[in-house]
Amino acid sequence: MQIIETSIPGVLILEPKVFGDARGFFMESYNARDFAQATGLANVDFVQDNHSRSKKGVLRGLHYQIRQPQGKLVRVARGAVFDVAVDLRRGSPTFGRWAGVELTEDNQRQFWLPPGMAHGFVVLSDTADFLYKASDYYAPAYERGVAWDDPAIGIEWPLAAHGIAAPILSDKDRSAPPLAQAELSD
Repeated sequence: MQIIETSIPGVLILEPKVFGDARGFFMESYNARDFAQATGLANVDFVQDNHSRSKKGVLRGLHYQIRQPQGKLVRVARGAVFDVAVDLRRGSPTFGRWAGVELTEDNQRQFWLPPGMAHGFVVLSDTADFLYKASDYYAPAYERGVAWDDPAIGIEWPLAAHGIAAPILSDKDRSAPPLAQAELSD
């Protein structure tokens, strides 16, 4: 597994070994020992797996939990997305900064977001199957959001480059506050 560091300490792009031939491919999408050796994160205990399917232009996020923060290991099984982490860790030198990566069924990349990140993605292909492992349980009472288009964060979503005039948002995501007004963890 190859590890690529991002501009936010702890947020990593993982490139697993993919073995392909004329029949298709094989890869280990997760191996606890290899994940720990490659990342130095020996104590991550994934407790929940999630799978979402979305159509082109759907933007989900930026979501986080103020209690029970989740570390997430995310990947795309079908299609393509642009995936984003925003550092919400109080006192972090990269607080409010973002890192993003295109995850596709072809590049097989994975994105590790440690607890304390807001997370979001936009679908760039006709549809996308998005998979993620979480290090803590989903806790709706503690879920919060930050505006996907907050200029103070300045995420460079590749919408126009993929023919997306405006993202498709849930009501919750449409009404998320800017970072300056967001409720953060203690």
